Amino acid sequence: MKIAAIIPVKSFANAKTRMNLDTEVVKELCSVMLREVLHTVAISIHIHHTFVVTQEEQAAKIVKEFSNNSVIYDKLENGVNEAVALADKKVVENGYDASIVMPQDIPYIKTQDIDFVMRFAMPPNFAVIVPSRKFDGTNMLIRMPADLMGTHYDDDSYKEHVKMANARTKNAAPVFARRIMMDVDTINDLEFLLANGQEKPHVADMIKKIVKKTKE
Repeated sequence: MKIAAIIPVKSFANAKTRMNLDTEVVKELCSVMLREVLHTVAISIHIHHTFVVTQEEQAAKIVKEFSNNSVIYDKLENGVNEAVALADKKVVENGYDASIVMPQDIPYIKTQDIDFVMRFAMPPNFAVIVPSRKFDGTNMLIRMPADLMGTHYDDDSYKEHVKMANARTKNAAPVFARRIMMDVDTINDLEFLLANGQEKPHVADMIKKIVKKTKE
């Protein structure tokens, strides 16, 4: 099974607005999280290529640090659904059997998490949906075929994606994977992430140093 990952990346300066952090701090935080997610994806045995959809120049530079990655320039930046739709076209055009959509803000993800989620894959027609920790978002969406269904992010997307998947395939699987579910949208999310720093100590240490700047 030939799989492509899709990672939509909002412009760093416009990201994480609910956190009310200094713009430079947010940029550093986004860079660390994206780099860690890309590193994990790059060494996963399941993923053959990654499409990062963005207009953020720093993100494009980070993408170049890893092999088998491409940047899809998101000129309009009209939201996650539009970004994923742009990547869907590339995924289908390049003959990938399935796609894995994930955000850039799940830095504790490990390759064994992807291994675990892929156990629920049921070719040739399936969907796997991993929610956010609060069950209001979708932190991983696997679709086979890659255009099995569209996406419905930013509006209670977990429930919507489960509903959409059930309408398209009998093999729709909601899956709970702790590290994948740990995203960062609010200060409370960030505090929860740091409280669980044992998951990836080196990442937690980098984030702590960045956050410390807000208190200096």
